[in-house]
Amino acid sequence: MIKLSKPYIPEETYEKVIDVLKSGLLVQGKYVEQFENELKKYLGIEHVVLVSSGTAALHLALISLGIKEGDEVIVPAFTYPATANVVELVGAKPVLVDITLDDFCINVELIEGAITPKTKAIMPVHEFGQSADIDGIMKLAEKHGLFVVEDAACALGTEFNNKKCGTFGHIGCFSLHPRKAITTGEGGVIVTNNLNIAEKLKAYRNHGIQYNEKGMDFTYAGFNYRLTEIQAVIGIEQLKILDELIEKRIQIAKMYDDLFSDISWINTPNIFAERKMVYQTYHILVDEVINRDDLIIHLKMNDIETNYGAQALNCLTYYRNKYNLHDEDFPNAYKSYKKGLALPLGHYLDINAILQIQKTMKDYK
Repeated sequence: MIKLSKPYIPEETYEKVIDVLKSGLLVQGKYVEQFENELKKYLGIEHVVLVSSGTAALHLALISLGIKEGDEVIVPAFTYPATANVVELVGAKPVLVDITLDDFCINVELIEGAITPKTKAIMPVHEFGQSADIDGIMKLAEKHGLFVVEDAACALGTEFNNKKCGTFGHIGCFSLHPRKAITTGEGGVIVTNNLNIAEKLKAYRNHGIQYNEKGMDFTYAGFNYRLTEIQAVIGIEQLKILDELIEKRIQIAKMYDDLFSDISWINTPNIFAERKMVYQTYHILVDEVINRDDLIIHLKMNDIETNYGAQALNCLTYYRNKYNLHDEDFPNAYKSYKKGLALPLGHYLDINAILQIQKTMKDYK
């Protein structure tokens, strides 16, 4: 079976994990701090706070900005549900905006029409490792006095105009889930250039603890969103070769692009001159005449694992029922959900695997 995704763990990692286990110091210690410092250098950001998941990162980002009941947060209609779920969890309302089919990211031209007096933040998603039009989003946010929380879960290493995504907004959030370029099993990263926000984030991830001249105090009703030392050493070793892993993904994407160029019913990802895409997912759209779900079965029967890339939130039971949403409300999100397909991608693939995938796709129709 050609797997959809497979994490790469360098050999050097295993011995370091054993050392941590032998030390008995397993939770948020020197290796978490080291990993945070290495991520600061990589991203060119002032503050990094590691947490237990990408969802935890988004959750704490909204809490630290004071987003609460009665507020509204603009999110793309096509994304993993965690983006909108965290807005619900703080009591606010996620306001959906359709995407473009060019990049599968939020359509900046539609954002202003969704802004109301209750809007407090925009949460763009750099979907599949492709940068959203973050420059346009930041200009809109400045015009209307809104926070920007970048959901860069898929986009560690992604760039817009040679600047790392996740570092444009007030807060950026990344995921370290196994389908990402580097993984700690579960894990998340929050970044910001604002010291006050960073201090809140550090407290909230650790039960609300802050330290002062009198010692430890509980200044917030916080969470246990800490990362372990075991996860940190796994992440440190992968971060050393992240650029190499990304380059491999770019090379595989180029193979796909070339090999699919003569299959008329496949629409491959677009390339933008001002953006560096890290291809967390190689996501294609198939034509209307193609039954995407049947294609998934066809590929599975030929030992190729695939899946749809993300969800149209308006099609999910919770959001459809609560906000009385319909398929046609966000046509591009709906099309991407129903006609999108994520193909295998990662360091473990070679040209023979890519050729097998191409042949199986060709044989379908």
